[in-house]
Amino acid sequence: MGMSVQEIATLKKLMEYEASRKEPPKGFPSLPDIPAGRYIDPRFFELEKEHIWKKSWLFAAHMDEIPDPGSYMLWENAGQPVIIVHGDDGEVYAHYNTCRHRGAPIVTESSGRKIRLTCKYHGWVYSHQGELLSVRDPEDYRDLDFSCRSLISIRCERFGNLIFVNFDDDCVSLREYLGPIAEEWEEFQFENVRLAARHSFVLDCNWKIAMEANTEVYHVPSIHPHTVAPALDHRRNVNTFYPRGHGRMVAPRPAGANSAIELPQEDLLPEISTVGEIARTCTQSYGIFPNWVSPLGERAIPPLLFWPLSINKTLFEVWTMAPDWGEAPAPDYWTENNGEKLNMVLREDTEFGEWIQKSMESHGFRGVPLSYQEARIYHWNQEADKIIGPENIPEELQVKQVMGDEWVYPNDPRVALAQA
Repeated sequence: MGMSVQEIATLKKLMEYEASRKEPPKGFPSLPDIPAGRYIDPRFFELEKEHIWKKSWLFAAHMDEIPDPGSYMLWENAGQPVIIVHGDDGEVYAHYNTCRHRGAPIVTESSGRKIRLTCKYHGWVYSHQGELLSVRDPEDYRDLDFSCRSLISIRCERFGNLIFVNFDDDCVSLREYLGPIAEEWEEFQFENVRLAARHSFVLDCNWKIAMEANTEVYHVPSIHPHTVAPALDHRRNVNTFYPRGHGRMVAPRPAGANSAIELPQEDLLPEISTVGEIARTCTQSYGIFPNWVSPLGERAIPPLLFWPLSINKTLFEVWTMAPDWGEAPAPDYWTENNGEKLNMVLREDTEFGEWIQKSMESHGFRGVPLSYQEARIYHWNQEADKIIGPENIPEELQVKQVMGDEWVYPNDPRVALAQA
C-alpha cells in the first residue's frame, strides 16, 4: 500500500502552501498555553503513570530478541516487571513477571530460553501461555484451582517484527490504534526488518522535553544549523494530525542535499525496495502516542523511545531496524562506536534538555505558547487529557480541546487552501 499517487500530489501542494503562507491557516485555532505544571508538577506525572502508560500500546521488543520458541526477555521500561515470551505455539505472549504463589519473579535473567516458566522460589511451573501446569508437593494443598492461578497476562500484539504491549485488557487492537498509519507503513515492510542496534541513555530532563524536541522543526535552524538545517526545508514542512494523538511530519530535502544522518557504509546496505517517493526525498517522521518518534526511509526504521524514570529523568532508547545487511557491519543510525555516545544530531537535541529542565523548574516558567508549526505537541496533549479524563486533572493543569476533528486526518482544511 503506502501512499497513493493522489496523496503524494496533495502533500507536494501542501508543501508549497506552507512555504507561501504569511500566517497560520485560515480557521486554525489559537493554541492556549500548555500549563507549566505538565512538565514539573508531581501530580501530573502521577496521572501520566496511572493512565497514559497503562492504556496505550507501547513498543517493547523485536522478534530478533526472542527468535525461537521458548525465548523470553524481561521488559521493565513502563515501570512494571514484564516477561515477553515466544511461545511453543509460535505466538508471542506477555505476562507480569510475578508468580501467583508468593509473588516471586518467574525469571531474574534479562533474557534466555526455557521449555517451561518455573518460579525459582518454590518451583511452580507455568506454560509459555501462562497457564499453571504443576506445583511442588501438591498433596499439601486442598482445592487449589489451577484454572484461576495462571500468570496475569498483558495484551501483546505484533506489527510485523515489532512487539507491542498494552496493560489495558479492554484496549482496541494495535492495528485499530495505529489507524490509517498502519496502511501508510506497509511500504516499509516492518515484517522483514531485522534488529540492527538498540542502545539506552539516561537524560536529565522530563521525558516530554526530550520527546518534543523531535516532534517539531521550529528548533532546527537554532539547534541544528550545520546538521539537520541543510538537509531539511523547515518552511515546507507539513504536519498531519491523526486520531489517538499520533502525528506525522514531512519536510522535503533541498535539491542536492543528503539526509541529515548518513549511515556508515551506506552503499553496502540493502534498500527496502517498496519505499515510495516521499520517504526517499523528504524527512518522513511519525509520532506514535505516547512515546515513539521515528523517521522512516528506504534503508532503515530507526525509532526513538522516551520512557520516564522519574519526573526529571528519562530513559532514552535509540533503535535501528533494517533489511538484512548480510556481511556488511550492522547499521546503527543514532550512535557512535556501537552505543558509546549519541551521534551529533541527537547530542544537539539532548544536551539542551538538561538546561531546559533547570529553566522550567524556575519561578520564571509560566507555560508554553505553541506556534502553528508546533501544533503536533498540542494535539498530543489533547489526547493525553482525553485518556486521563479531564475530571481527574486539576483545572490549572488541563489543556483546552481547541483542535477539533476538522483538523484530524482524513480531514484537513489546508488541502482546499493549497488547491486555491
